[in-house]
Amino acid sequence: MTKKLLDVPDSLNEEYYQINLDIRNSFSKYRPPLNIYRFHEAIGRLEPYYRVGERLSNEQVEALERLVQEGFAFVSRSDHPIYVKHISHQLDLVLIDKNLKPSEICDILMQALTMRMEHFQEQPVKAVYERMREDIFVLTEYLVGDIYRIKGLVKRLHKKHTLANHSVNSGIVGLGLFLSMQSEDFTKADIPRKSLDNMALALFLHDVGMAKIPAFIRDKANNLTPEEQSKLMQHPKLGYEVLTKIDAKFSEAEKAVLEHHERMNGSGYPNKLKENEISYVGKLTGIADSYCAMITDKPYGEGMDPETAVRELARDEKRYDAKITKFFQSEVLTKKLPIAVREIG
Repeated sequence: MTKKLLDVPDSLNEEYYQINLDIRNSFSKYRPPLNIYRFHEAIGRLEPYYRVGERLSNEQVEALERLVQEGFAFVSRSDHPIYVKHISHQLDLVLIDKNLKPSEICDILMQALTMRMEHFQEQPVKAVYERMREDIFVLTEYLVGDIYRIKGLVKRLHKKHTLANHSVNSGIVGLGLFLSMQSEDFTKADIPRKSLDNMALALFLHDVGMAKIPAFIRDKANNLTPEEQSKLMQHPKLGYEVLTKIDAKFSEAEKAVLEHHERMNGSGYPNKLKENEISYVGKLTGIADSYCAMITDKPYGEGMDPETAVRELARDEKRYDAKITKFFQSEVLTKKLPIAVREIG
């Protein structure tokens, strides 16, 4: 008969994670990546069971499995950075580990999604895309459980602008805006899960064409030459070509990639579409893309304060959809979307 799992005292849970078998099985069998502790009921405290650098014997491996099944195996929250790095490679574990705090889950999601995006932009091929897609679906699964969890994620936007950071920031901000604008429909379950999945993928993929632009142009601190500017403006069409190669040509992704630089007055690119020709997905993605570019630090200057940036965006009614930007401004200023940027390790 399996012994009942230990009920973890609140004081203990503040300092340690109680690990389950799925988490244990994600570790190296003989050399786990972080220290492990066992709980002694008789004395009511933890003692070291395994220290990093050691090697577990076969007997210790079996004993550890029993401890995990009974709820007596723990890892220290002081090892959180190591735990985050480990679980980031198997992101679905955040949906299993019930001992993670919401703030810890958000840290893990941001780190994992950024890592996946970096890999994908370095190698934008189908196999890498499919791994990134799996992680984005972990994100949407997390949000389906409670759409207001997006608040924890928008507090953790990257402060420094890189292509991967920008794509993740835009994905999170765009999802926050999308969920906020349609929160009642999500509460009533009137929006299919696939719509959320597709919107999330589209937002994260919107700038994939930039991976095909030389880094010296993308990261240039000085003004671009007319030739460089022309090359940069090709990235939506290059992104569309990537969608074809990775088999991701669904409607939301196509619109996000091709329309995120189109503007209401026809001043955008690549096709100079006007207000009624730009889709809702294109308008929302363009707003998220511009906003995230405004609030991050770049080689040529520091980013704006999030509240200043949203006010400026809302004033630009000629280029951006005023209905969306005014709603966005209200959500940010009232802290319903508590956007903040920070250094993420």
